[in-house]
Amino acid sequence: MLPLAAYADRLSVRPHETIRFHAANATGQAVDAKIVRVICADANPAGPGIVLEDVSVSPVQLLEPTAQKVPHGSYAVCANVGSKLSGNSLTLACRVFPTYVNGREQVIASCAHAQTKMAVELLIDESGHLCARADNGVTRIESQATRVLAQRHWSYVWLSFDAETGTLSVGGNRLNEIHAPPLVATTAFTAPTQLVLSQAPLMFAAANPADPERHFNGKIENPSLWLRSLSDTELAAVANNDAHCLNDALARWNFSHEPQGRVIHDEGANALHGEVVNTPGRAMTSSRWDGREMHFAHAPDQYAAIHFHEDDLDDCRWPASYEWTVPPDTRSAVYALILNAGEVQENVPFHVVPTRGKSTARIAVLASTLTYTIYGNHARQEYDTNSEWRRDWQEQVAAWGCYPHNPGDHREYGLSTYNTHTDGSGISIASWRRPMLNVRIGYLTYCHENIRGSGLRHFPADSHLSAWLEQQDLAYDIITDWELHHEGQELLDHYGVVLTGSHPEYHTRAMIDALKNYRDAGGRLCYLGGNGFYWKIAKSPDMDGVIEIRRGEGGIRAWAADPGEYYNQFDGEYGGLWRRNGRAPQHLTGVGFTAQGNFHGSYYRRTAAAADPRVAWMFAGVDAEIIGNHGLSAHGAAGFELDRTDKRLGTPEHALVVASSEDHPADAPWILVPEEVLTHIATWPGESPESLIRADMTFFETPHGGAVFSTGSITFCGSLLTNDGDNETSKIVRNVVERFRDPSPFTLPEN
Repeated sequence: MLPLAAYADRLSVRPHETIRFHAANATGQAVDAKIVRVICADANPAGPGIVLEDVSVSPVQLLEPTAQKVPHGSYAVCANVGSKLSGNSLTLACRVFPTYVNGREQVIASCAHAQTKMAVELLIDESGHLCARADNGVTRIESQATRVLAQRHWSYVWLSFDAETGTLSVGGNRLNEIHAPPLVATTAFTAPTQLVLSQAPLMFAAANPADPERHFNGKIENPSLWLRSLSDTELAAVANNDAHCLNDALARWNFSHEPQGRVIHDEGANALHGEVVNTPGRAMTSSRWDGREMHFAHAPDQYAAIHFHEDDLDDCRWPASYEWTVPPDTRSAVYALILNAGEVQENVPFHVVPTRGKSTARIAVLASTLTYTIYGNHARQEYDTNSEWRRDWQEQVAAWGCYPHNPGDHREYGLSTYNTHTDGSGISIASWRRPMLNVRIGYLTYCHENIRGSGLRHFPADSHLSAWLEQQDLAYDIITDWELHHEGQELLDHYGVVLTGSHPEYHTRAMIDALKNYRDAGGRLCYLGGNGFYWKIAKSPDMDGVIEIRRGEGGIRAWAADPGEYYNQFDGEYGGLWRRNGRAPQHLTGVGFTAQGNFHGSYYRRTAAAADPRVAWMFAGVDAEIIGNHGLSAHGAAGFELDRTDKRLGTPEHALVVASSEDHPADAPWILVPEEVLTHIATWPGESPESLIRADMTFFETPHGGAVFSTGSITFCGSLLTNDGDNETSKIVRNVVERFRDPSPFTLPEN
């Protein structure tokens, strides 16, 4: 773990509101804290460098930060079930789908009393065998099934304890297979005993509620619990879905009920409900899924499983160490908490947005905090697998004084949704309630030998835009997608022009609707990035800062959701690409993601449409035909991820492509996004693959006097600061911003 780490309880805050910071300090030294305004977060010496401004009002210390643990692993807990079990016989049965049998014990279910040390557990042991264990505080009884529990196969498993004889049995059989072995069970030695479990919680997928451990990796489906030892005949009947055997169950948990929430429901008369911790995957296919229904709401009994992981994490749960109540006259901008403990430093960026219903400028910069969160702690494959790349990254970080920590070295804080769990399944839940090492002042994303010093994405890259606005003396407010989701068009209507950053990729339906409604009501939108408005996400209804992505069919993906698991557990909507949801990015901004290469930048060339009188103002003072063959990101304005127009996907008929990128290096290599490819020789638009590798700088008017300007490249904002902002990309964007914040209406062309 890092010697000093921290996170905020929110990523945006308003005047008079309070933001709290949670810190862990293992340095043994006192921590100093201050707030700064962030003008530029890029350490690249070719640009302004890191530029910070001290703020006069300091944060309030709530307590001295101390060393903290990170509570990894999801599980479910049902309080005080032990009081029902004390002194009784019992049987617990469920269906399981282990996804990572890893040579360590993994608990499927556990009920343990902290004081008496009495416990009963159903688990997978180090050898992969199904095992039952009972402990009366003096003697441990253990029973091991005769075969290894199959990984990535559904099995019916059970534990039975007879309190009068002390007999402990365990068994299981593989489901949905031809010639599956018969039900197998072993019986331990006889030692009469009683288990005193009063007030003990029942846990699924972990043991020890005080400090959860031995987490299970895999799916658990609808456990049931009886206060007697079932016979072999009854156990077989339960395995065959005989509902009659469930009538006298103490509890029958239905994991398919309300998967958007944290509660697990007991359908029995005792209502022994529980809750999940660390947001495991819900609305997951279970053993009964037959492929006929893809939506969990249409066949709940086929989605009665929860997928638990040993590395799930939705909140570090550290105590709040500092808080800062935003003074009423605080300028809307990007800020950060700076912590120092001796030679060790940590920073936590956040955004101060204007008071609701007010604005302080005609220009709004829309920060993509949900995209930052989705990428939070992205451990890049290059860093893990390429020792030279890792060495180059570390050398460049040291040379420039960048933020020194890489998520690849600190997986303890949880990884991004571009990574996978230890069991190989994709990480679909992200949270900002943990240190996000790549959302830091000075973080360097990429390092390649031939583009050293030009590899930024997300938060540091977006500071190129705010630094340019400061340089150009253009007054602006910072707003974020969090407010956009909750307040909709109301948030945007206070502004003459809304600017995006370099990579506004992830959006909820409410966010997309708000931007479209603002645009069509006469608003002006400048999309200054690439690969934007691409993936659909959902936010947790129970926990701020927890976000879900289902990487369904299509899209450039680090992993793919399993069949039948394309619908979000949080909102029940079909996930994946907005294009798959009928709202391709072209519908909003005129351009949409088309191709990706390595972090190499090229340039745009003006088209004949640039001479159209409708856009003559855009090129005032710009004589160059070549635009953006320079920049702090990839050394070019058109690079890495590119967006193009397509009228069949929603680009307006009257849109003008005023410049298109070209000469993208062949050694990148460049690939089309999967949704553009039909076969090895055919593309969806019917054009050659080479012709689709381009960024289209696009303009079009919208109803009620509005307009849209799009650049279609993720590296574009990096070119604004070249030569202290005296360059052709800077002039074009300055012209656009000036015209867009002018209330004079645009006119839709007649044809």
